[in-house]
Amino acid sequence: MPKIKTNKAAAKRLKGTGTGKIKRSRACKSHKLTVKSRKRKRVLRQDTLVDSANLKRIKRLLPNL
Repeated sequence: MPKIKTNKAAAKRLKGTGTGKIKRSRACKSHKLTVKSRKRKRVLRQDTLVDSANLKRIKRLLPNL
């Protein structure tokens, strides 16, 4: 049986935590920043966790995470 390959596009965008959760960066932070408030841009800099609805799909892309 062949090895399961890691999806490299997903691996570059996502990181695993010590407890098994997956971190992702937020969207909408590199374009049209003049119309966004200072608070909104500050929140966009922070990483967040992948939602539980998408977790099973992400784990399939990253089997060795």
